[in-house]
Amino acid sequence: MSTITRNDLAIKLRNQFGFTAAQSGKLVDLIFDEICEALINGEDVKIAGLGTFRILDKAARIGRNPKTGESAIVTARRVTAFRPCNEFRTRVSTKAQ
Repeated sequence: MSTITRNDLAIKLRNQFGFTAAQSGKLVDLIFDEICEALINGEDVKIAGLGTFRILDKAARIGRNPKTGESAIVTARRVTAFRPCNEFRTRVSTKAQ
């Protein structure tokens, strides 16, 4: 299993559209910065053909340490959630077969 990095995305942009290495790197950074900024501001990010990113606020709760079984307080936090669109789910499940 491999991982796609920011650099891999920049290389694909450079090869497909003829950007320079610096331009393609800045473009990838700009896209990710805009996504992060929107999520920080409480906005959902919808990308056609991929899905929706959103921030969820989780309340504090009592949990337990799975190793020891001891109770512990899990603090309130914000988490990022991703919900894939139907097109994405179909493409992924078809590819897996």
